[in-house]
Amino acid sequence: MSGKTNRANRLETDIEKSREESNWKRVIELAEHLKARNQPGLETLANFLIGEGKLESYLEENPPTESNISKAKNGLSEARRYLLMCIGDPSKKLEVSLDALLLLSKLEYAMGDYEGALGRLTAAGLDQLTEKALPTRSLRIVAESYAIKGLSSEKVPLTNNSKYQRAEKAEKMIKCFELAGDLTLLYLQEQDKLSSTPSTHSLQSLPATSTTGSTSPLPPNGLENKKIGVILETALQRAPILHMKAGQLDKAISRYRSMLSAVESTATQHLRLTLARQLAEVLLRGCSEHAYKAPNQGIRSIEEKSRSSSSLKSGESPWKPQHYSGTNLFVPKNINEEIILLLLISEAMAVREAVLSQSPEFKNARVHAYDNATAVYDLLCISLARRKQFKILIEVFERAMKFSHEEGHVWQQFGLALACGRKDIRALLVMQEVHRLLPAEPHYCLLAARICFQQLGKIEEGLEWVDKALKSSEERNSVLAARCHLYCGLGLTLNAYQTQRQASSQTLRTKALESFIRAQQLDSSDHLVEFYLALHYAHCYLLNEATQHVKLALYLRSAHPHSLHLLILLLSAQKDYEEALELVEASLAEYPENLHLLYVRATLEEAVYGGDVALLTARHMLTLWQKLYKEQLISDISDAQSQRHANHDTYSIFNMSDKDTASVHAESVAASRVEQALSEVASSLSSYQPKPGPHQAWLLQIQIWLLTAQLYIKTDQLTEAANCLQEASSIFPMSHHIMFMKGLLHEKKNEFHEAQTCYQNALAINPYHLKSLRHLGVVYHYLGRERLAEKTLMDAIRVDPHDHHSWETLGEVLVSLGQLEASSKCLQTAIDIEAKSPILPFTSIPFCYE
Repeated sequence: MSGKTNRANRLETDIEKSREESNWKRVIELAEHLKARNQPGLETLANFLIGEGKLESYLEENPPTESNISKAKNGLSEARRYLLMCIGDPSKKLEVSLDALLLLSKLEYAMGDYEGALGRLTAAGLDQLTEKALPTRSLRIVAESYAIKGLSSEKVPLTNNSKYQRAEKAEKMIKCFELAGDLTLLYLQEQDKLSSTPSTHSLQSLPATSTTGSTSPLPPNGLENKKIGVILETALQRAPILHMKAGQLDKAISRYRSMLSAVESTATQHLRLTLARQLAEVLLRGCSEHAYKAPNQGIRSIEEKSRSSSSLKSGESPWKPQHYSGTNLFVPKNINEEIILLLLISEAMAVREAVLSQSPEFKNARVHAYDNATAVYDLLCISLARRKQFKILIEVFERAMKFSHEEGHVWQQFGLALACGRKDIRALLVMQEVHRLLPAEPHYCLLAARICFQQLGKIEEGLEWVDKALKSSEERNSVLAARCHLYCGLGLTLNAYQTQRQASSQTLRTKALESFIRAQQLDSSDHLVEFYLALHYAHCYLLNEATQHVKLALYLRSAHPHSLHLLILLLSAQKDYEEALELVEASLAEYPENLHLLYVRATLEEAVYGGDVALLTARHMLTLWQKLYKEQLISDISDAQSQRHANHDTYSIFNMSDKDTASVHAESVAASRVEQALSEVASSLSSYQPKPGPHQAWLLQIQIWLLTAQLYIKTDQLTEAANCLQEASSIFPMSHHIMFMKGLLHEKKNEFHEAQTCYQNALAINPYHLKSLRHLGVVYHYLGRERLAEKTLMDAIRVDPHDHHSWETLGEVLVSLGQLEASSKCLQTAIDIEAKSPILPFTSIPFCYE
């Protein structure tokens, strides 16, 4: 007798184990053995097990989706027959009949009979079930039943579609989905307890190996046997969605947080990624900082419940999943922290789940994992770019590269992140890959051209990128083609600046004008086209044409400081300094932190009111610099090294003083590299150490110190000027601008030999520095070296034929040489040029791209 009992117990144990492991083939086999015994009561149980096994094994291969309904009507007939045998007879076991009704509701749902499914659940008394501890298989059945009730209710229309009934129905569906979600999480946690290798990973503490990726689409720890199925996965995500549809955003967020704070199980790792991403998207798109409520209180209540609910005596429902507890949990303090935390956690899980193998059999798994990852990356781009956290974004995409082979979307985002983070050389390399992957996409060609023009000084390469963009945009989009022609004109203008031969420069300018006109023909509403046409005519000293176009540019876009800057210089070229100063003041009222406009104001104030008034503006610029850049210098020290070899003059105000340092002059790029190399040598040989933080910010401060020093020199405050130069030298001692200004100070003191040395040092770094050439000629003249003075001044005129100061000084030198006729021509040229010259060169206006 005991032997039969033991065999029966073993059979029962085998059946329960097989059901928990979803080994339905084994369940059906054991049920057949059970049925063969012909014992009273066992036949009903055997029929139930066979029906359950056939139902579950069928749905594993054919998930219960709308596309599979017609197939399920035939494929589930046998399972339906067995399950119907288990109900309707009072002599049959109540537990078996109840479970059979619940499984029949699942079967009816799979066949598309949603009203029939609801009827089975009503017959089973689902709403009257007592919340008590259940075996793991029963947990899943009940969870699926609540999910099916909610899903079926969504499909069945109301008989009386009143507002009250709709609200009541929505409330009942939400309750069903929340119960199904809690039971699902609890079921998965119980499943993990039965596993020999339970998951110990949590959202708060991801393992160090989480970013190594997987070469197989199969999840670890036997997850292939623990898939929760489409019904439960849908139910977990439906509750917060229905809360949002009902306008209850707070409840939706609370539900997401509750699910994410549940103790993680092996099977929820992928689902957790989806939930974290969805919550981040809800917070990002639907919740303002004002309406945001931090999760502090919710986390504390969860911890308190978790500490007191280890047993049923505490009154906590046995159908609630376990939640993380402890005092070391990180709790976000604001919406930004929570969004970025969720997305970084999602990104870490997406990288961990990435499929690296390129084998064809893994294609579906690879595509699925990639789609999940890119959805996270898109949200990270939005969130981090808003906060200018490009360094983090770059690190994210660096991790993504290992599973983004031939994926143009990720490469595009990586290139944009690098460009925004001022990693210009790497950005250009990535753009080459983007163009290879997406040859018909011109936008990234234009971005590569901009990097070449604006940051790297690679003008010819930039023009090659423009040609690539033109080939793919000419026939598709007239506005985009216009922008391509505009960039072509910009590149040709840059080439004209770096060409020393006047004839070649003029040819390039003519071609640039043709490109600008072509851009205007394609898009007459682009303010940038009008601005660059105005700038072109201004360089040619056609002031009336330039004024017309710059006014049109401002009409098309009034909020454009570069156009205002150009109009101010055009007014100064007409010698209307007071009106130009009024326009500067009005512009600064709109753009009070624009250092370019403040530089122009200081120069105009010197001409109108004298150096003392201009010094007040210069001091204000120093104060403004502290306001604008002090925090950046503290927070962004690590980026300093990476930017030292880029063309920083683009955004600096070095170009305010002369042509040679204009943002568009290619030699300034080479000069900045020479300066950097010399500074590195100086730091190795002396106590000089480069300033930490963004190099660009320090270049701005240097130029402000130099402007202040120049004003002190002109007002005969030489000690103060020397102090300013000392401050500038402490930042960047090898700058040719500083060397020139030291020479100017020596020249003011009549220390001509010392001044000569300073000017020569400046020209050793930048041979095209116009002011150094001109003042070296002046010093030679003072020292009586007239022929050297004549040659040096001719070199200055070759650098800029429109510099009236050089022509005037050359005329004076020629008088000393007795060449009166030539001197007269030079002086007349100086007068003619000065009559239409602005107070600062037009080249002092930095190029803009928007």
